[in-house]
Amino acid sequence: MTDGLGLFGSPQGEADHDEDQNPRGEQPRRRRRGPLFWVIVVVVIGLIAGGAYYGVTEVLGFGSYDDYPGDGESDVVVEVKAGQGTSAIAATLADKQVVASARAFTNAGDDDTRIKSIQPGFYELKTKMSGKAAVALITEKKSRVGQLQIKPGTQLDDITQPDKKVTPGIWTLISDAGTVTLNGKKVGPTPDDLRKVVETTEPAQLGVPAWALADVAKAEPRRRLEGLITAGVYDVLPGQSAADLLKTVIGYSASQLDGMGMPKLAESTGFRPYEVLIMGSLIQREGIINDFKKISRVIYVRLAEKIPLGFDSTINYVLDQPVLKTNGADRNTPGPYNTYKNTGLTPTPISAPSKDALAAVADPAPGDLRFFVKCQKDGTSCFAATQKEHDANVTKARADGIF
Repeated sequence: MTDGLGLFGSPQGEADHDEDQNPRGEQPRRRRRGPLFWVIVVVVIGLIAGGAYYGVTEVLGFGSYDDYPGDGESDVVVEVKAGQGTSAIAATLADKQVVASARAFTNAGDDDTRIKSIQPGFYELKTKMSGKAAVALITEKKSRVGQLQIKPGTQLDDITQPDKKVTPGIWTLISDAGTVTLNGKKVGPTPDDLRKVVETTEPAQLGVPAWALADVAKAEPRRRLEGLITAGVYDVLPGQSAADLLKTVIGYSASQLDGMGMPKLAESTGFRPYEVLIMGSLIQREGIINDFKKISRVIYVRLAEKIPLGFDSTINYVLDQPVLKTNGADRNTPGPYNTYKNTGLTPTPISAPSKDALAAVADPAPGDLRFFVKCQKDGTSCFAATQKEHDANVTKARADGIF
């Protein structure tokens, strides 16, 4: 049997079969290959040869390839993902029309050792660049965009230092990381854009963890996300809307808090997870890491005995003025964050707590500690159980010029 073209089956087999059916023993005639058969053969051989050539040139890195001339045209942001090597990055750039082909990039980077140190993140490049120009630009520090670093103890709003310098708050940091200039136009949200979204959007829609929602709903809208945007290093796509950018950051923060042990961390403390977050923020702003557990013990003792915490950090939080020692007028001004006049915790956290600060809440130092004051220039505090001991520590700290 044949397929009509003579491509399948055995001609000889057909002859043997015909002979069995031919009692006179006549010699059967062989089918002749038609023109279509030879056309198909030539095409198949051509495809095989072409595929083999392409494979060899890709593997061995020789042969011609497409490449744009010049330094490019329009600005574009491209993401390098974790785990991508040079070939994968080259494929991404080709897909985004940064380079004409992956080979244009990989070949241009063969002699540039910097190509091996490209980190995951976002890069501002240009479309239609030569492979050489793309390698040069992506390895420049200025090309990396969308980097956001939030340090422990940072609060949402900017802080004006005593010397009038401004320390950027989280809103400013997010805005800076989320803004980029493309083709002469700046795109990205302002700090006010971010504040507006926070104040007008349901926290759950932004990705606030379920364990914090009830407390967040009670908070003053402008402060409702304090403490829930964690310290850390983020890579964010610049140029997004305020809402999308916030969802990215808050989603990452929620994962970070989970990694810090929240909300289970609160189970052994006797406090709700959100209260643990508040306590961690107070510890973060009140001392250095070596004193975190002792400060935690002071908080536990004062809350249990219904003694006002008396933290200058909470006074400064509302004033946006970080000074070591607040004045009498500030401490006598009523308000929910005045821990000199009020007992209990503040309504919200006052900063982004670190993992160490939260851990100190779950594991306070032993001892009967009620007071502390910074007594060394490196920020170390002296702790005391009684007012008399504390007064002595304060006198010595002043004599030593600590404050």
